[in-house]
Amino acid sequence: MSEVHFLVPDGIDDPRLPSGGNVYDRRVCGGLLALGWSVQEHAVAGQWPLPDAAARSAVGAALARVPNGGLVLIDGLLASVVPEVLEPEADRLRLVVLLHMPRDEAREVAALSAASAIVATSDWTQRWLHEHYALSHVYVVRPGVDKADLAPGTVSGGRLLCVGAVTPGKRPDLLLEALAMVDDPAWRCAFVGSLDVEVEYVDGLRRQVKDLGLADQVRFTGPLTGAELERAYAEADALVLASQFETYGMVVTEALARGLPVVASAVGGVPEALGYAADGSRPGLLVSPGDPQALAQALRQWLGDPVERARLRVAARSRRLTLSDWEQTARELAAVLAEVAG
Repeated sequence: MSEVHFLVPDGIDDPRLPSGGNVYDRRVCGGLLALGWSVQEHAVAGQWPLPDAAARSAVGAALARVPNGGLVLIDGLLASVVPEVLEPEADRLRLVVLLHMPRDEAREVAALSAASAIVATSDWTQRWLHEHYALSHVYVVRPGVDKADLAPGTVSGGRLLCVGAVTPGKRPDLLLEALAMVDDPAWRCAFVGSLDVEVEYVDGLRRQVKDLGLADQVRFTGPLTGAELERAYAEADALVLASQFETYGMVVTEALARGLPVVASAVGGVPEALGYAADGSRPGLLVSPGDPQALAQALRQWLGDPVERARLRVAARSRRLTLSDWEQTARELAAVLAEVAG
């Protein structure tokens, strides 16, 4: 039986703080177990990615427990900020960093250079690491997605959904600005995601909603999981995403799995996640990042053109059939780990 030690941030199962990286970690852990791997999980406490001395020491202690020649998979949220811990272990252990999002820091270069291999979650991230860090030992293992029932949609297309932690990087402020330019009373937008990461920022968004006169059309639900999240997707017509940075965008494929078109900023790996329908068309609308006017125009196009709306729904349902599942993700990751283990 193959064995891997998996270092993850403590609290990856906290329902109050769901994230794509946490979901990915948990799903591949289960997938490796299902493939017959022995997975020794080490949850490391700390305020990642800003660890104190105790958190750094905890990573070192976890690695010290791995026998010589052992295979270690370590979440990039931890690995990227502790090069001084990884470098002394590089010759003794086979280190594989699972990088969800690069930080563009000198310390990260040192940490990743100490690894035997890096697993990126998109082709875009692989290119970024090559161009910025000149790293070549990078494999791509994209996130999977669960099969889901088709969302029926409404005639107006006005039920908009934005999923992700409510933080500056997701640019909900820009999305609100764009929505305020849409002269269509039919739309409603639900922001689903943690409200506790940037509390002052969220307070500012609530003031923005009031100032823009959108109080009756916008709601912040907080994080949703399980049946509640399924219901949010089932009741939606389209996913909207105004992020300034995404390495992939798992919510994009989660929306497509339900046949929901996507209106999003063309950043990072989002175009890759969106993909193409069988006829080569996009199952959504991509706009320049940081441009509320462009986003507003795309939203007006979605809401105001029933023919275009129908076309996008057909494309999304076509793309839905080509999405890969988490079992495939686990198989691809297992192949990388097996190669590194030699």
